Amino acid sequence: MRNRNRSAMALLLLAMLLVMPASAFTQTRGSMTLYGDVKLHQDQPGDNSIGSLTIVLYAQGGATIIGRTTVPVGGRYRFNNIPSAEYELAVEADMTEIARLHVSVSGRPGSDYQQDIELAMKSPGSNSSAKPGTVSANDLYKRSAANQSLFDKSQRAIDDKKYDDAVASLTQIVNGDNADFQAWTELGTAYLLLNKKGDAEKSYQKALEVRPTFGLALLNLGRLRVGEKKFEEAVAPLTTLLEINPASADGNLFLGEAYLQIKKGSKAVGYLNEAARLGRPEAHLRLAALYDAVGMKDKAAIEYEQFLEKKPDYPDKKKLQKYISDNKKP
Repeated sequence: MRNRNRSAMALLLLAMLLVMPASAFTQTRGSMTLYGDVKLHQDQPGDNSIGSLTIVLYAQGGATIIGRTTVPVGGRYRFNNIPSAEYELAVEADMTEIARLHVSVSGRPGSDYQQDIELAMKSPGSNSSAKPGTVSANDLYKRSAANQSLFDKSQRAIDDKKYDDAVASLTQIVNGDNADFQAWTELGTAYLLLNKKGDAEKSYQKALEVRPTFGLALLNLGRLRVGEKKFEEAVAPLTTLLEINPASADGNLFLGEAYLQIKKGSKAVGYLNEAARLGRPEAHLRLAALYDAVGMKDKAAIEYEQFLEKKPDYPDKKKLQKYISDNKKP
């Protein structure tokens, strides 16, 4: 996300996500295209404190980045040549995740699938019961004009999928300014997109040496370690993340998964329940698996039932319905 001079006032962003059906027209046969318009509704007309947003496409589960693009508010994002599958779209402002949604891309090969994203920007005094992410002025890094130019160049390279070029620009920045924790974090993501996971992990760790409370680096490091099955090592950054931001749905989901995998189910339950409450329905599936494994099939059935209430179009719906029918107590 490009770093710009912005108001020090924290901006509260409430995600209102609209799913649009796959378009009726078809291109040449091949993979799918996921695209959508990004709209921002503001309390105060003319407030342009947020000029652009980064849209990140993850594989289902959120541990693998498929692609990333930066778009202006009111612009359109696009991810080409992706297969029909379940995905997650994350929205970042100033390197802070502010919204996430699940999207199921389906249709004929070569067709387009539209998923619009609408955001409502509220001032801190606005009345709202929601608790999404906050863009903090403390997480903005003021770099030299020359380094800012390199940083912007790296963002364009990532948007254009020129990840090696992004690595070169970001490496140049951190070689001259080791304290630029945002550049270290972006370097980690560029390495991750190149599938250089060891280098990505080291870059996230460097970011956290400089700014131990930087939420995006903590989340990305924990996510990466869960994806690499380094579950014990994932616990520390994810725990720190939740101390700073208890309302992180992903933080709760990944920490719950880490505890589940290291056979600390009693610890996993609380985090997975919180992840489900915060909008990650797949947490119900992990809870159901836990309960089923210990013979608590009635509780597993309840979790499956809650999952299907949130995901009625789940591909294996009939399988889960049969489990519920066989195991839920009257």
